[in-house]
Amino acid sequence: MQMQYFDIKEFDCQETGTNEMSPFFLEKLDYLRHQCGFPFKITSGYRDPSHSIEARKTRPGTHARGIAADIQINSGSEGYVIVREAMKMGLGGIGIAKNFIHVDMRDTVQVIWTY
Repeated sequence: MQMQYFDIKEFDCQETGTNEMSPFFLEKLDYLRHQCGFPFKITSGYRDPSHSIEARKTRPGTHARGIAADIQINSGSEGYVIVREAMKMGLGGIGIAKNFIHVDMRDTVQVIWTY
């Protein structure tokens, strides 16, 4: 799969190096980057089920399903634009932290939370 703004390796599991990202989700993320109009860094993409965070869960999370990414933010205004555009696109899960925004493509109604 060819992305305009990202290299697939940016989404590799940080503990195992594996990568089972959904191509459809990556297309959405590439479009999100386009709509935001500024570059951003992926701090967490795919997490293998054996990843220390995922291994503590009772069932695999959206990162382990290849349909989530955490995006580093450098300011509140960047975070606002990412959240606004992700909501417009219908991304199902949006988590807001001080220095990153989590976006995912879950199958439920849109949800938003803070860390």
